[in-house]
Amino acid sequence: MSLRRGAAIALTTAVSAATLVACGSGDETTGLIVGTTDTVVSIDPAGSYDNGSMTVQTQVYQYLLNFPAGSTELTPDAAESCDFTEPTVYTCTLKPGLTFANGNDLTASDVAFSFQRIVDINDPNGPASLLGNMASVEAVDDATVKFTLNSPNDQTFPQILVTSAGPIVDEDTYPADEVLPDDEAVEADGFSGPYTITSYDKNELAEFTANPDYDGTYGTPSEDVVTLKYYAKSENLKLDIENEAIDVAYRSLTPTDIADLETKDGITVHQGVGGELRYMVFNLDTMPGGTPAQKLAVRQAVASSVDRDELSTGVYQDTYTPAWSMVPEGQTGATEAFKELYGAEPDLDAATKYLTDAGVTTPVEVQLQYNPDHYGSSSDQEYNAVKRQLEDTGLFTVNLQSTEWTTYSEEFPADAYPVFQLGWFPDFPDADNYLSPFLSPYSEDKAGNFTNSHYNEDGTPYADPEMTTLLESERTDGDPTTRAATLGQIQTRLAEQVPYLPLLTGTSVAIAVDGVKGVEDTLDASFKFRFTSLSQ
Repeated sequence: MSLRRGAAIALTTAVSAATLVACGSGDETTGLIVGTTDTVVSIDPAGSYDNGSMTVQTQVYQYLLNFPAGSTELTPDAAESCDFTEPTVYTCTLKPGLTFANGNDLTASDVAFSFQRIVDINDPNGPASLLGNMASVEAVDDATVKFTLNSPNDQTFPQILVTSAGPIVDEDTYPADEVLPDDEAVEADGFSGPYTITSYDKNELAEFTANPDYDGTYGTPSEDVVTLKYYAKSENLKLDIENEAIDVAYRSLTPTDIADLETKDGITVHQGVGGELRYMVFNLDTMPGGTPAQKLAVRQAVASSVDRDELSTGVYQDTYTPAWSMVPEGQTGATEAFKELYGAEPDLDAATKYLTDAGVTTPVEVQLQYNPDHYGSSSDQEYNAVKRQLEDTGLFTVNLQSTEWTTYSEEFPADAYPVFQLGWFPDFPDADNYLSPFLSPYSEDKAGNFTNSHYNEDGTPYADPEMTTLLESERTDGDPTTRAATLGQIQTRLAEQVPYLPLLTGTSVAIAVDGVKGVEDTLDASFKFRFTSLSQ
């Protein structure tokens, strides 16, 4: 999941955490209260692919498969079982007696409808790109759904069922050809997850009530009612958790605020795996260097010059840790390829040699672009530190510029930035999700490589058929040992060519008042925040 985004609407209070009045509704809401600065694009899975929407969907929709709290092992949710029945056919059998909260039966027809409408609607904010390997989906009978895939033995497809493309909706209440507005989705009550929505004021306040008919991965919710409160500014979120006006703060507080809250009595900062990645992109067409060999030398010299430990500790106060591969530590198959090739600390001699051997004139002028409003307010400090680190070598001069996300998201795909910042939130906890979206060959619509780095673009000096072969091999290899070996080859090849420079990987952070249990259980590599894990 790459470009989750969103603004937020201000709502600050100093009311108690036990009772909250829904803005504009006049209704009192009780139960556990979670605060966030994320916002909802759409409750309807066909119209959203962002953190804020996914947090709501995680609570109210059922999936065929899902990850239980604290685990990355796929577990039946609505499905009784799923497996490959042919190399290109993945078949799931549903549990008997499933229903939506509105009383409608949940059958295989609903499942097929849910996946097909995402592809058919293909909303620009939706997750249709995740279903690129799905050739077709059909309900064989009321209990059996069959996915036919374009490529055989796709080891990642079962995990696609757990992503933003996987929520099951009610075909009797959701349209086949357009996104259902949030208010209509709440009224339709076509939910079958652990919670339903009983009160909803978009991006201000949402009340979730336990669904007694839920039969799935997450089990029975401990809390009958959970309220999600939205904040426009992180400082107001911090103020409310500090004053215990809410029970849990989840996404996003600044590193300074988190460090300050760690010193407060009565609240606890919880950190989990997370899997977020922060990295730099080199546009191979427009970056410095007169030849492909000189461009490579510049990238390798930059890789030898950055100090990740300083970024981690000095800028982010250890809420992020150094990333030594595009596959973060903790993911199966992750290596430390960049550390092995360029060292754990800056190496001026190595950086100088790369440039000298390639005949690159120094100092190299680098146009470096970052975004101040999409990847956290500390991006400013992060990229000023990168600029200083590069210029301290005497090998680079850096022209650092920033652009607001609305413009940034249009300009980087249009070759406007030679070297630039991006971030990545995983769709599912598998190494392939950190590799294929970046290294696959370009398709006509660039869907195979969203960064527009021009790496592995056919017909250019940066085409890499060997990388394409390695990616296809790991995606279709059912043997964990040989697949891990292939993943290692891919990460080494990536480090050698450096189209991307991984810098930091982030933990998931949530702050809770003392007495709230289960927070650490849901901060896992699946990147799903489950209200079912929380209790007080």
